[in-house]
Amino acid sequence: MNSEEYERMYRLEDTYWWFVGRHNLVLTFLKDLYPNRSDLTILDIGCGTGAMSEKLARFGTVVSADFSPLALQFSRRRKLTRLCTADAMRLPFRDDSFDVIVALDILEHLPNDQAALCEFQRVLKPGGRVVASVPAYQSLWSAHDVALMHFRRYTARLVRERFSMARLKVGKLSYAMTLLFPIVWAVRQASNLFRRKDAEPKASLVSVPGAANRALVGLLGGENAVLRRMNLPFGVTVFCVAQKTP
Repeated sequence: MNSEEYERMYRLEDTYWWFVGRHNLVLTFLKDLYPNRSDLTILDIGCGTGAMSEKLARFGTVVSADFSPLALQFSRRRKLTRLCTADAMRLPFRDDSFDVIVALDILEHLPNDQAALCEFQRVLKPGGRVVASVPAYQSLWSAHDVALMHFRRYTARLVRERFSMARLKVGKLSYAMTLLFPIVWAVRQASNLFRRKDAEPKASLVSVPGAANRALVGLLGGENAVLRRMNLPFGVTVFCVAQKTP
């Protein structure tokens, strides 16, 4: 991503409904999987500007890794100290190093996502888990994906295939951000239809008033509670928890 996108992410990541909803989803599942744990070793791969790493610290020691030195500069502003420049397709860590890998919206940025998943499997401890999210459906492809340098979007079936090929056993696999799917789909289709060919692509982080933002955070909180108990049939995101079996 370019510096403007990182700057926007840094400003919005703690409060904007999209980021808050996604972070809370991860934290909800980690609380269920690791109740009362504060001794985990965690890799936040593709940490971006570091907001997720800050929140993961309650569970243990977090290594914040990203391919972009610019992203790590923003993470450093959050006083994060365990920072590492890393290529997800060739991780600079020993085998069996981490209890948990959090990979939020990173696989779509990689030319070889399968290589990255094999690396996740390698550096996880036996029994360790990957918590991941990726953007759903190629039909939602838009200037947003171009601006963020995506290679692809996913279906749940494709995610299962990729993880299984890397010898990671899928436990939870569901679409997420389901209630907002019709709106996002309509906005993306309209942007594709009316975007000028010479317009510079930008990420679609639409500004919303404070009250609306809080309402959307609450909406996603309710949806996350449902997602804990069942899988959702469609959505803007694919969410997955997979385990390295002993």
